Formats: sequence, C-alpha cells, structure tokens
Amino acid sequence: MGAAPSTPRPHDAAEYLIGTFVGEKSFPLASDFWQKLLQLPLSLHWPADRVREACHLFLQNNCYTRHLAKILIHLAWCLQESVTAAGAPSEAYDKAVNAVYISSVFLKYLIENAQSNNVEELYLSLDPTEPLPENFTLGQSIENLVMHSVLRFIGSVDVSPNTYLLHQELLNFMLVAMSTQLLYMPSPGPTDMNPFIDAAMAQDSSLVVLVVRKLLLNYMMRPRFPLRAAAYPLFSNGSQPGVLQRVSSAAANFVLLPFNYLVSASGEGVRNPLADCSLHVLLILNYYHKCVVVDDPIKDRGNDHTTADALPKVNTYFSDNPYCKALENARDIELDRVDIEGNAVDGSHVRLPFATLFDTLGMCLADETAVLLLYTLVHGNTDFLEYVLVRTDLDTLLMPILETLYNASKRTSNHIYILLIILLILSQDASFNASIHKMVLPNVPWYQEHLLHQTSLGSLMVIILIRTVKYNLSKLRDLYLHTTCLATLANMAPHFHRLSAYASQRLVSLFYMLSRKYNKLAEQIDGKKGKGGSVEHDTPTEDISAELHIYTDFLRIVLEILNAILTYALPRNPEVVYAILHRQEVFQPFKNHPRFHELIENIYMVLDFFNSRVDAHTQEGEWSVEKVLEVINTNCRSWRADGMKMFTQLHFSYEQESHPEEFFTPYIWRLALSSCGLNFDPSAINLFPVDLPLEKLNNHAEDQNQYQNGELNQHRVLLDL
Repeated sequence: MGAAPSTPRPHDAAEYLIGTFVGEKSFPLASDFWQKLLQLPLSLHWPADRVREACHLFLQNNCYTRHLAKILIHLAWCLQESVTAAGAPSEAYDKAVNAVYISSVFLKYLIENAQSNNVEELYLSLDPTEPLPENFTLGQSIENLVMHSVLRFIGSVDVSPNTYLLHQELLNFMLVAMSTQLLYMPSPGPTDMNPFIDAAMAQDSSLVVLVVRKLLLNYMMRPRFPLRAAAYPLFSNGSQPGVLQRVSSAAANFVLLPFNYLVSASGEGVRNPLADCSLHVLLILNYYHKCVVVDDPIKDRGNDHTTADALPKVNTYFSDNPYCKALENARDIELDRVDIEGNAVDGSHVRLPFATLFDTLGMCLADETAVLLLYTLVHGNTDFLEYVLVRTDLDTLLMPILETLYNASKRTSNHIYILLIILLILSQDASFNASIHKMVLPNVPWYQEHLLHQTSLGSLMVIILIRTVKYNLSKLRDLYLHTTCLATLANMAPHFHRLSAYASQRLVSLFYMLSRKYNKLAEQIDGKKGKGGSVEHDTPTEDISAELHIYTDFLRIVLEILNAILTYALPRNPEVVYAILHRQEVFQPFKNHPRFHELIENIYMVLDFFNSRVDAHTQEGEWSVEKVLEVINTNCRSWRADGMKMFTQLHFSYEQESHPEEFFTPYIWRLALSSCGLNFDPSAINLFPVDLPLEKLNNHAEDQNQYQNGELNQHRVLLDL
C-alpha cells in the first residue's frame, strides 16, 4: 500500500496520496506532496481491511517519516490562514478540513496503540536533518503550535454555514488529541504524558478566555446549519461517504460523525453535535490537572555528626488550570449591557448571557453532561450561583432535576448523586429555601404515586428527596446519597411554609422507615449476644454495629429536621403537626433513648399541646380530618415555643475534595465515549474499568454504581456549627 507509482493516474490520485502518506518514504515539510494531499477531494471508498492496513502501516512508518508531525504543522498553517480569512470560503479552509480529518484518524490510532502508554511514540518532532521552510524553526513545539492554532480558530472565528464543518471537526480533533488521558489511571501521576492538553494549558490567558466563552456560546446557541454538498468538496455527494469517512468508520468511528448524524434524509439537522462536543471539550479541559515534580533539597538533621549535605527529596504539586479559573470567573454579560455577539468590556473575564445559560441548562438536564456543567457552575462560580438564587422561575432548573430524581431507577447513580449535590448547594441559601415555597405548581403529571394538585415547589422537593432516600435504601444503599438527601432536608426545614399534607406524611413515614431498619439491626445484635451478655467479636456483628451507628445518626437528623420545623416554623405548617399527631405512636419506642430523648421531648411537648386541644372538642361528635385540621389551624396561632429546648439549627454544606479530577475525569470521559461516538479501543483504557462495550457503559446503572462506590466518596457533606 505504501508503494505507488511516481505519477498516479487521475482516478487513483486519492489512493496514491493516502498510500504515500502512510508509506515508508518521508516527504519534506516544504514538499508539494502536502498541498496535493490536502487539496484533493477524497471520494474513494475503501473496505475496512484496507483502512486497518493503512493505519497499521502508518504506525510502523511514522517514526521514520514523521508524517504525523508534518500534517499537524500544515493543519496549523491552514488554520492560521483561515483565521485571517475571517471564516470566508478559501482554499486554506478546504485544506484545513482535509488536514484535520487525516490528523484525527491516524492520531487516534497511534494513541490507542501506544505501547506501555508511551505517547512519545507519536513522534511529535521533526528529524534534525529535515530541510525546513523559513516559517518553521527546528525545535519548535509542534503540539503547542497546532493547539494554539486550533484554539485560536475556535475562539475567534464565528460559527457560520461556511465554518460549521471545520468547527465541528476541530472539536472532534480536540477530543482525539486529549484522549491520551484514557491511557492513564484516574489519579494523575508525574509520568503521565498528555502533550496536547498540556499545550492547551500553556496558552495565553486571553486566548483561554476566548475559547471558554465560545465553547459555552456553542452550547447555549446550539448553531444548526444544513450541510450542502457543493460547499464541501471533500464529499463525493450529499449522501455518499468519502475515503476518510471510510477510514473514520473503521479506524476512528468518530472523526466524521457529524456528517453521519447531522444530516437527515431531508437535509434537516436531527442533533446538535457542535453543542455536545463543545461541552465535553470544555469539561475535560476544566477538570485537567497536571502532576508536576519538583526536587527540593533538604538537610538531614537526624545525625548531628553529618554535614549539612543536601539530600534530594521529590515533591509533587498540581499545576493551575487556566480553563477552570476562566469558568469560575465568568460574568454575566447583561451587567455590561453588551450584546452577546459583541466584544466583552473586560477581556480578562469570560462574559456570558447568564439568562440564556440558565434556560439552556433547564432544557438539557436530562443529559448527564449538562448536569456536570450546572454542578461546575453552581459550585465554582459564585456569580452564577447568585444569579440562580435570585431567579423567580427556579422551577426551570428544579423541575427537570426533580423529575430525573423521580426516575432514579433509569439513571446512573453518578447522575443522581450530582443532582443531589446541586440541590444541597442551593439549599445552603436561606432565600432559596424560602422562595421555593412561594411557587405553586398546578399539577405534576409525571408523579404517579399520588395526585399532586396546587403543590408548592418546596413540598415537591421534600417529596422527591424522601422518595430518593427510600429508593436508595432498597436499591443502591449508598451512605453518601442518604447523607446528601437528609442534609438538604435539614437545610430546608426551618424555612418550610405551608408544607403539603402529602409531603408532611412522607416526612413522618421517613422516620418510621428508618426506625424499622434501626430496630431490625438492634434485634440482630441482641440475638448475637453471648451468654455472658457481651457481643461476640465476629466480623458480621461488627458490620451490623457499624450500620446501626449509621442509622442512629440518620434517625437523629430526621428528628432534628422535625424539631426545626416545630421550633421555627410550626405556625406555618399545620399539616406537619397533623402528620405527627396521626402517627405519634412511631415516636414512643425512642422516648427514653439516650441519643434521642431530648429531641423526642420537644415533639411530645407539641403532641401534648395539640392532643389536649383536640380532646377538648371530642364532645362535638364524630371526628374528620377536616375537623382536626381546623382545630390545629386555630391553635397554631396561639402556639408558643417558649418551653421547648432550642437546638442550634443544622446547616450542612458541600465541600469538594482537593483532587476532584480523580472522580470527574473518568466520569466525563465515560460520557464523551458514550455520547460523542469515539470508539476507543477498550483494551487501551486505564482511566476506568471497562467491563462492557463502550456504547453500553453509560446506560448500565449497575456498572456505574459499582464505579461510584469507589469514587464518589471523594465528596463530603459538612455540618456547619
């Protein structure tokens, strides 16, 4: 395949040029071969075995020819010309499309076939004897050159019908180039080699700001343009794939994906891969941290007779991430009164229309990647969090979140957990907890267990959080999920206002459900006691004791939630009082419990007060729910909490671990592999365990749950005292 006649026949031109590119002969950087390769409309169809042969030959010969480095240099040059042309159709644009196609296909093959994760086998340098044109200096970093050119095009050239295809393929190229992360373990090590991501991190901050802004605008605006065959000479016609599409489907299965799923039979777009790929690229960049090694000389002070000779000590630290910083410092463009397509007033910050971003996220939260973006913003960007908290239409975000939690059995545990963290972060704000009870929902059609009419958004949130706890108790049994749900309820409790009857009933039934589990564990321990009254020290008993301790904490939190309502919000929540009166027997077994009795005392003070009022009206005849509620409502106005023991309000906050990339990097790449179609060789992936075909990974909840148990403990819920 590498051998070809020096003068190809016209109809064999594509075959000849690709064969020469992967062959043994090295063409200088200034050779006209590169112009012929990049100018040729590729329309030849290759069978899969020919494609594999081409990739294999390229892997064998690239170390001598350095053709990957050379085509990357030509890609950079073409992009530089395209930026100068301001997106207008040009020869440089067409060559850039071909260059990024070819680069992506063969770069991906080299990455996934690197021996022992050694990406030096990419040979991103030129031979010292290589004759060079005047515009290139030997020793120049090729990965930096190409990444600068790619990022500059993405950040400075607007997406239009003329530039859409190149924008899409450059984003695909970014994912391929950054896929070196798949070769390494989740915890970044000093020997990890990610040359293209490192080059992206080394770019000037002004370019980083432009790129982050454009990626987010791509996601928000979701540009959609029909592809016209005449506009793209790369394709033989509007529906037939060219040679590199054949290469892509067999060797990369990804590079030309936009053409495959952007165009339907009618030519109308059916998906928006530009928005999806923009978000994946942004998140991968945002959570990347390079482990850097430094040698610090230290003195050995352990021996007084030794000299002050410096002994080497290897230390590591994680480099700063400019993309993370840019996203954290993004500002609302409306504050500058500048149109979203205009120039930002302050070039040191990303300027975005927060209103559009808010609405876009509200429409897309069924997608896990959108959830990750929302988490990243509300956790890292205080301006965006404040913007969310002052919105009067919080249902735009909360309703899709709550519906997703309602359908937890159809979602991955990671998806559920990130949503719960978002709710926990929001619940840390008192104004949020108050405002969600002011919005009344006419109905909730997706909630099937109970007819919900005129239910407040706050009541629905309580219902869904309790339902999630019950689901987790029966299915996932994840400690952190339980803790996050209860922590969110605890933050909300003092601000409950007119909690619905159903939500109030669910709250009391939550205590009952946890108490049953607690009692069952306590009985198991009692049954294992020895004749002398001591517990046998076997592993199962120790496990049961540990679980009992956990449920003791859970029960106490629920009692503190009820106490917070009764202490700070009783007059506003008669339905909670009714639910406690109706199920008061569930509290009796814990009345004298050393961990609970103070909290139970407060509940019984309320019970005694309202029971006496209800009993005083027994002569009025047969009771009904309406009559009891009427008595409760009447006496709520005269209720005083003077005799109750006041406990410090619980306030839980979320704290991200110091190395979040250990969880987020594998998670984001799983989503990228599943949704962007990058068919990476599973045997080459070390970033996360691969037990299933990649296209099934994201849809297999059990596998995700197994992964979660090993990773999600990187996040903590803290109690603020």
